[in-house]
Amino acid sequence: MGKRKTQRKNATMLDSDDDNSSVSSSSTMRSDRMSVSASEEVEFNKDSLLDEAVDALYEKRGSTREKALAVIIEAFNSNLQQGQQFVERKFATLLHQCLNSIKKGSSKEISLASHTIGLLALTLGPGDNAREILEESMIPLSQAFKSGSDPSKTASLLECMAVITFVGGNDPEDTEKSMQIIWQVVLPKLGSNVVAVKPSAAVITAVVSAWSFLLTTMDGWRLSPKLWQESITYLSSLLDKDDRSVRIAAGEALAVIFEMGSLEKFAAETKGSSDGSVSEGNKSKEGFSYIQGLKGKILNQVRDLSVEAGGKGSAKKDLNNQRNLFKDVLEFLEDCYSPNTSMKIGGDLLQTSSWSQLIQLNFLRCFLAGGFTKHMQENEFLQDIFGFTPNKRNLLGSEHMSNGEKRMYKSPNSALNKARTQLLNKQRMLSAGRNFGHYAVNVGDEDS
Repeated sequence: MGKRKTQRKNATMLDSDDDNSSVSSSSTMRSDRMSVSASEEVEFNKDSLLDEAVDALYEKRGSTREKALAVIIEAFNSNLQQGQQFVERKFATLLHQCLNSIKKGSSKEISLASHTIGLLALTLGPGDNAREILEESMIPLSQAFKSGSDPSKTASLLECMAVITFVGGNDPEDTEKSMQIIWQVVLPKLGSNVVAVKPSAAVITAVVSAWSFLLTTMDGWRLSPKLWQESITYLSSLLDKDDRSVRIAAGEALAVIFEMGSLEKFAAETKGSSDGSVSEGNKSKEGFSYIQGLKGKILNQVRDLSVEAGGKGSAKKDLNNQRNLFKDVLEFLEDCYSPNTSMKIGGDLLQTSSWSQLIQLNFLRCFLAGGFTKHMQENEFLQDIFGFTPNKRNLLGSEHMSNGEKRMYKSPNSALNKARTQLLNKQRMLSAGRNFGHYAVNVGDEDS
């Protein structure tokens, strides 16, 4: 009971909107009357804020849990060192409360909880805790795919599964299992009691992106010929879809497959699989011919998409992105030139020289969003992945922060700053109560 009472008190700051928060409004009026100056303000304790946010995950009200998750996400993205220290203390609690949110929350809460689990894994890096995240999350995530069809929720679940497998998967079997679960979101194994539901373009894009991200970590030889044939055939069909984001995702996946030499390996394996009988020999020749024909078809599709003219209502930026991608894919297929890219992070340069690196970078950049720069500058796991070593002098001072990070730190509308304001107001009220006997009784109630 004592713990529950504490959690209830700590969740107060997240229990209602800023405009009607009784704690915020009453404490603000008191502080105004007492003219509390900036020098008298209680210093903001970030650890207390995160502790209160985790406690708020026990609340029954869904909106309270959603706000708490938003605060945790912003905190992890804005201060990685603090996040690492925090998860060392609250790792198990945070993981299991997020899994509870995935099991019983709204679509928004599931999306936030999924993102939090992915951030938790990236913040911890490889090890026993990351392994536990993967093992504990697989069943809840797999079940959540089957409940509801909200595209944003499904995309968040897919990103979460991909990230926790990327960090916590100890062997190829772990990765292949996750890839199969991800694939079944768009290509389910149909049974007598399973009804096929046509996935949206957004879900297809998210599935292919997550699958490709994990494929970059695999040895193509380990995947079965049947899986290769199904996936390559499906990806080729996606190049003919109307949605441009679907075509781009499929093109990136096929680029990784060709870079791994997987199509050639599959074709060679098919050609050499005959046991000497005439029947088996004919089947092998048919299979080899099919793969070669599929490769030719993909090459023609890529060539067409690299020069596609804009249709009515097509966005110029999206069209240019598609053309540029498929020009790179075409150059790779015809001349074996991988795209070389570079981007500035702070004052340092991060470079990629393969499709696999580029797919990993784009996926993690999208997942981390405003926290990408901070993680690349401070997260040793990601630095090892991309061979990136930031210059320490570029880590000092806000002048090196990205615009996104500046907004995260300084915007009064961010979830982190809203929660911080409410906590400061609460601390002012308690401080004022200790200095003015009129409020002494309230202080005693809060501390009891």
